[in-house]
Amino acid sequence: MTAKPAIYIIKKKGGHGGHHGGAWKVAYADFVTAMMALFIVLWLLNTSKAVKEAVAGYFKDPAGTANKVGSNIAGSGEKILLSHDNMGQLKEKLEKALKQMPNFDKLKKHIVMTITSEGLRIELTESEKGTFFDSGSPNLNGDGQDIVKILAGELGKLPNKLALEGHTDSAPFADGRNYGNWELSSDRANSTRRLMQENGIGANQITQVRGFADQRLLKPEAPLDPANRRIALIVLYQQDANGTAATGSVTTPANSADVSSSETATQESKAEESPSSGMKSASPTTSTKPDGATTAPKQPANGAMSMDEIRRAVEKMNSKKPTSSSQPPSATSDKPKDKPQY
Repeated sequence: MTAKPAIYIIKKKGGHGGHHGGAWKVAYADFVTAMMALFIVLWLLNTSKAVKEAVAGYFKDPAGTANKVGSNIAGSGEKILLSHDNMGQLKEKLEKALKQMPNFDKLKKHIVMTITSEGLRIELTESEKGTFFDSGSPNLNGDGQDIVKILAGELGKLPNKLALEGHTDSAPFADGRNYGNWELSSDRANSTRRLMQENGIGANQITQVRGFADQRLLKPEAPLDPANRRIALIVLYQQDANGTAATGSVTTPANSADVSSSETATQESKAEESPSSGMKSASPTTSTKPDGATTAPKQPANGAMSMDEIRRAVEKMNSKKPTSSSQPPSATSDKPKDKPQY
């Protein structure tokens, strides 16, 4: 017998299949992104208004100025209208913000805030060595820049207009220089304006930049006192839009009163005329004059005509009166002949 050939069974281990691609990863990443966006929206719906404004400000200005809410540079926010009633609240808020400065204790005696008829007045006064400006320089130093930036960040949230003033002492500049206190006060106010507009103040929010030199001294009794060198920032009250209308409405009742007075005088004149006409006769046929006085077409055009008619009526009435014993006989002899018969 022939031997059967050996049968060899070769078992190959199945290896890992080829790469199936990364399409599932893209789909999974899209799913995770969508879920993250969903949860962010759900979180925002349950947050406070301040957080919503901060998030909206970030997406409108990712550069990092979103905390300047309400200015032209930063995101949007609710602007608070300041009037005479709540200007004190702004003063307290600014004082609280300035206290966060590291060297506030050294500068606080040079920061003066007062509420005046114009608005909230913030004055940065100088010392002998210079607090916010170097002596004779129109540029703010480090402390001056820090405090102006803080004020700009807070005041940029308001709709109120601002005014800037520059003041100096009476110390003159050296002879031969074409530069004096007028130029220095104006330049310091302008340099403050530029820095504020770079840090949150709107381009149209500052309406006035004034340079007064030494004409409005803080201490008139000491014109060389360094406290006279100062920068003043005024937060102006909002203008009353009804001021003009109220002024115009005052004149209308005055004119109405004049017309009423003239009408009353005319009616009184007619009232005096009516009894005079009634003295002539009690007959109804002679009562046409009072009826005509009450009819609109027969009223006189002005006061002069009315007086003329009254004068003529009185003269006519006197001419028809019976003679008295005190009158001369020659003056009344013809009166009974002319008197009409009733």
